[in-house]
Amino acid sequence: MATEQELEAIGQALVDPRQPLQARFRALFTLRGLGGPDAIAWISRAFGDESALLKHELAYCLGQMQDERAIPVLADVLRDTGQDAMVRHEAGEALGAIGNPEVLELLRQYSTDPVVEVAETCQLAIRRLEWLQQHGGEPVAGPYLSVDPAPPAEERDVRRLREALLDEARPLFDRYRAMFALRNAGGEEAALALAEGLRCGSALFRHEVGYVLGQLQHEAAVPGLAAALARRAESAMVRHECAEALGAIAGPASLAALRAHAADPERVVRESCQVALDVCAHEHAAAFQYADGLERVRAAAAAAPAP
Repeated sequence: MATEQELEAIGQALVDPRQPLQARFRALFTLRGLGGPDAIAWISRAFGDESALLKHELAYCLGQMQDERAIPVLADVLRDTGQDAMVRHEAGEALGAIGNPEVLELLRQYSTDPVVEVAETCQLAIRRLEWLQQHGGEPVAGPYLSVDPAPPAEERDVRRLREALLDEARPLFDRYRAMFALRNAGGEEAALALAEGLRCGSALFRHEVGYVLGQLQHEAAVPGLAAALARRAESAMVRHECAEALGAIAGPASLAALRAHAADPERVVRESCQVALDVCAHEHAAAFQYADGLERVRAAAAAAPAP
């Protein structure tokens, strides 16, 4: 449990634009782990930052916390057309992740947003909330701890799941369900099937494939992820997610791809590669605990001279 002073120090690190982005990410994930109204307040303050990547992660963390006290700020971000599409999209997804049906009206309002990624996200969030209502709550927890935008499909055959994933005639929600079932199945065949999804569907779909491959952390996906990251014509939100996935997988080939784009002209891609390289460095040191802000704060306090 963090003291009030420790929580403030972590919050200040998050909202301070002079801090390296990697340090701000660690502060964010520490606040996510701590939870509670003060953590939500600090995370909410950072939505005024210039980094779309950071704001995207703010919304993601608020959704994963599943605390209804975050609904007002997420609703404001979704409504704010001045925010980057990937930030608004993540706010819509987070509202669905929290699971309170009171946001259905808002999501329906933005399910026809002129920004396709925002509209598709809100459509998925609506389907998720309707599924929760029909099935009496959250799906049974799988091997991953994330709150996903769709429950995994009941199908277990990888070949059939691959067909569903790549079938662009199917509803997006059903393809997402196949995606998460493939992730849960794991293994090389599932990883390769998912990697095929990096070349089809909408930018939102491809970005989610990248995210899922980062969770799966299978080396077989590295060539596909690296190729998507290298495609300059690809959506920045897809390239960013592929960079984060490569950071999660780590390994020589992942590092090479990330270093090749660490100075990418697209800011969100460049920052994603830099953060991913930081993640790789932690994993390579065999001491990976990305949300280690509280430990850092306590270490600094212990090292400080007595007053």
